[in-house]
Amino acid sequence: MRLIESYLFRQIFGPTLFATVALTAVAVLSQSLGQLDIIVDQRQSAMVFIKIILLAMPQLLAMILPIAIFVAALVALNRLHTEQEIVVCFAGGMSRWRVISPAMRLAIGATLVSLALNLWVQPWCQRVMREELFKVSTDLASTLVREGEFTEPAPGLTVYAQSIDQKGLLHNLFIHEERPQGGAKVLASRDGKIAKRNGAPVLIMQRGSNQEYSSTGVLNYLAFDEYIFELNSFLNKDQLVHYKVSDRYLHELFFPDLEQAWEKQNRKKMLAEAHSRLASPLYNIAFMSLALAAVIGGAFSRLGYGRRMAIIGAAAAVLRILGFAAQAACDDNVWLNVIQYAIPLGATWWAMAQLFRQRVNRFIAIQAIPAGRTLNTAQA
Repeated sequence: MRLIESYLFRQIFGPTLFATVALTAVAVLSQSLGQLDIIVDQRQSAMVFIKIILLAMPQLLAMILPIAIFVAALVALNRLHTEQEIVVCFAGGMSRWRVISPAMRLAIGATLVSLALNLWVQPWCQRVMREELFKVSTDLASTLVREGEFTEPAPGLTVYAQSIDQKGLLHNLFIHEERPQGGAKVLASRDGKIAKRNGAPVLIMQRGSNQEYSSTGVLNYLAFDEYIFELNSFLNKDQLVHYKVSDRYLHELFFPDLEQAWEKQNRKKMLAEAHSRLASPLYNIAFMSLALAAVIGGAFSRLGYGRRMAIIGAAAAVLRILGFAAQAACDDNVWLNVIQYAIPLGATWWAMAQLFRQRVNRFIAIQAIPAGRTLNTAQA
């Protein structure tokens, strides 16, 4: 890459990096607000919360990158063009392709990054996140007891705790268990804590009483200093982690196991997701091409290109919405998957046609340079 092309690349790469970080931060903030129930309701640690947020970032980044490229390219190219640095490049004998090639190299690099995220990083992170969420949902400490509420974690079992301190200690604990053969057991204690004994979860109750009503109507009362309430029988041992479509690798999406009822039923949806993984990185090239067409594809203007940029910006938004709509339509019709590729490729073709529809008039370009104007890029 020549010196002047390196300069143009740096002028676009900086704003792209800044826009990517800024938009990712906004997306992470939005994602974190939606996952606050992990701390509030499920009483998990902050490390679990942060881990889940970080695991969701690859999928967010793949969606954000084309938008960041488009916004950054518009800002950087508009500045370069209004300050007549691109005009100077044309006047100095550079072809139109040499002027836009740094931007297109950046877009191709972003496309490869998005493709790697879609094919390998995202499914791995989504699987780990799904497993972490499964652990949270099946965590007895969060599902068995909720502060100030009567909960029914299992059929025939009712649990209540007046308060739960930061160390996980349960205060004023109440348990009502109905016996399958008839009768019931009522346990009440001042304190309690969930722990493990011999690898099995138990509830250790301290300073309380045990009242058992038999099916014959006999009441047995027992006061205790410590009582071990077994929880192993209330665990759902048959519950397994289910990976959603977004958690599957590409080969699993293209070649589902049709012997599995769920995969057979969602075969078209999995195929649509597979084509979306391959087609969505193309929006990096399409959006960069649209940004170039908005600034360089038309006539030079000393007043800026706000109107053209607004029109292209609206077109880019419509383009991405059509991409999401096409993916949704492909859930029902396999043959519509070609549209997922046609939309970004068609936008790229149109933008390139706008860029190369006319030759550069170097005489006009030289006239556009004010007297005494020097080429900043030559000093780079």
